[in-house]
Amino acid sequence: MKNSLIQKYNIPGPRYTSYPTVPYWDENTFSKEKWIETFKKSFIESNSTEGISLYIHLPFCESLCTFCACHKHITKRHEVEEPYIETVLKEWNLYVDLVDEVPLVKEVHLGGGTPTFFSKEQLKKLIDGIFLKAKKHPNHEFSFEGHPNNTTKEQLQTLYDVGFTRVSFGVQDYNLKVQEAIHRVQPFENVERAHRLAKEIGYTSISHDLVFGLPFQTKENVIHTINKTKELQPDRISFYSYAHVPWVKGVGQRGFNEQDLPKNEEKRELYEIGKELFAEMGYIEIGMDHFALRTDSLYKATEEKTLHRNFMGYTANKTQLMIGLGMSAISDSWYGFAQNVKTVKEYQNVVNEGEIPVFRGHILSKEDLVIRKHILNIMCHFSTSWEEENLQIENINEHLNKLDEMIEDKLVFIENKKLTVPEEARPYVRNICMAFDKKLHKKQPRAKLFSMTI
Repeated sequence: MKNSLIQKYNIPGPRYTSYPTVPYWDENTFSKEKWIETFKKSFIESNSTEGISLYIHLPFCESLCTFCACHKHITKRHEVEEPYIETVLKEWNLYVDLVDEVPLVKEVHLGGGTPTFFSKEQLKKLIDGIFLKAKKHPNHEFSFEGHPNNTTKEQLQTLYDVGFTRVSFGVQDYNLKVQEAIHRVQPFENVERAHRLAKEIGYTSISHDLVFGLPFQTKENVIHTINKTKELQPDRISFYSYAHVPWVKGVGQRGFNEQDLPKNEEKRELYEIGKELFAEMGYIEIGMDHFALRTDSLYKATEEKTLHRNFMGYTANKTQLMIGLGMSAISDSWYGFAQNVKTVKEYQNVVNEGEIPVFRGHILSKEDLVIRKHILNIMCHFSTSWEEENLQIENINEHLNKLDEMIEDKLVFIENKKLTVPEEARPYVRNICMAFDKKLHKKQPRAKLFSMTI
């Protein structure tokens, strides 16, 4: 039965880090002026209470990993570091100049690319520069993505000293054949070194990012990788489905053939094996793709119903406003989305001209905001309700009718204006959200846009 359900529902679909999803942003709603207007509105509403989040995109990598779908810039020239950091700080100052209050920053995340491409001096310059005109929230949580091969003790210590307590290490898989296929060769010893250094310095939440569905990956590989992970016992584990989207990222994801990838039931088995092993190790499943120990803030956020999801994925810190700084970074004011220009050169040119470097986005309508709340509820809490007036969807039955087959297959339950996803149906959560995605149903994509849902 499980295999037939996988065949039935394993279709292309969004990951819902936003609603509307990026391919369905309506450029007609957007302008830089409208974006700034929603930014100011959101800042006034949220800064003095919950604070704001910053996502800072550090795009440089010394080599190309062929499983990665991020916006990056491949170079071994480290002289690019200083002018890039200076530009990010200029962009931040452009936002700060738009508001009267001092920004209260609750969350900072350094993503990439490879944040640990940057020297400890440049990383300190970046964070010190941010807080020349900002304050840290009393309950702040700062995190960064570390590449185990090049994360140094000095980088870890420097970031810890300026407030970072969370780090995620990209592991993917420990099998050499798989690593060679994705151009990311890193022995367990490198991960162990970086992990233990972070622990010794005082990081309170260490995450390992694993991926299933990679080329040449077998269940023996997954079991071996998870057993090695058990030796280090990270506080969180992300267990991502490899998203094969070469039509989006081109040659970077064509370093192997399609037939080298685990398919459908075979791929899903890798996840089920992982999920079972994580449970035996004491990890609790959080949302989609994430697992955490009971001592971690992500688990506590789940228990307290404060888990949030945005362009950074799941986070224990909900803030209404997230500012994306750096090339290609996406900002979210709750009322609107805006994305920065996608090349380093253009990004630096626009910022150095004194302009906020956004080039596209979407301003949410009242209907968008209601649907966004429902999708966020389903992705974070596996339930939602349309009983309250501010959660009413016009023509709700049109959406619910799209769930008829899933109700029949016992993948979702609807009773008393409330939708609930049972634990065994969590792999299908993206499919359930798609029933509420009005943009998706109104205009079907002409070309491939999304990875497979399961």
